[in-house]
Amino acid sequence: MARVKGGPRAHARHTKVIKLAKGYYGRRKSCFRTAVQAVEKAGQYAYRDRRVKKREFRALWIQRINAGARIHGLTYSTLMHGLKLAGIELDRKVLSDIAIRDEAGFAAIAKQAQAALGKAEKKAA
Repeated sequence: MARVKGGPRAHARHTKVIKLAKGYYGRRKSCFRTAVQAVEKAGQYAYRDRRVKKREFRALWIQRINAGARIHGLTYSTLMHGLKLAGIELDRKVLSDIAIRDEAGFAAIAKQAQAALGKAEKKAA
């Protein structure tokens, strides 16, 4: 009986890894052993950074909202508290988009938040 070495399977696996390593520098793109290591490490970075990306975007949205809020005499935290008191449920992504693209709309939202904060202060006093 003939010996089976699994040539086509191994070749397909090597081709798959080399294809994933396309664009890498030096032997990382052409030598199977180093390409395997590079592709595995790239996968680890990709997995980690899919989560980091979410954090970074949230931080960016908060910075944009804070900049818009300060134009209207509020801080980020007071604006968010006022929005909660006013019952306005906009997420940070949408709120930052409004702050950038629609200044009049953001001004109206900030005014509602300030009014809700004013009512809360009167109730507390």
